[in-house]
Amino acid sequence: MSENGHQEISTDKSLYRIGEVSRITDTKPFVLRYWETEFPTLQPVKSPKGHRLYRRKDVDTVLLIKRLLYDEGFTIAGARRHLRDVGEAPVEPDSHPAEPKAALSSQPNPAPEISRKVLLDLRDSLQAFLTLLESE
Repeated sequence: MSENGHQEISTDKSLYRIGEVSRITDTKPFVLRYWETEFPTLQPVKSPKGHRLYRRKDVDTVLLIKRLLYDEGFTIAGARRHLRDVGEAPVEPDSHPAEPKAALSSQPNPAPEISRKVLLDLRDSLQAFLTLLESE
């Protein structure tokens, strides 16, 4: 078990069945199947017998989705938008892309974009609440 509470992923293995991914990520299999329908970036391959086979990048994507939804409080729509906007490659929260410091300092401040994402996510949540209230 790693320090973040998840099982370590074996580096000598390239494909994982849904039960293994469930144990590694501490996520129920039905949740993983649901996330496949909600997140286009999560697309495990199917074996000839129809079993889901997750690649290492799929496991990393599951861990990122879980962090966005459970730790950072994103909605499904907000997490989907975030994954689409930042690309498919999961980035650890404390890591930075390998860029020279000069390139980092010349980039615009990312805070306005983060605030925009939070506002869009909030708007989606408020619209869902409004729909719920109107249906009563």
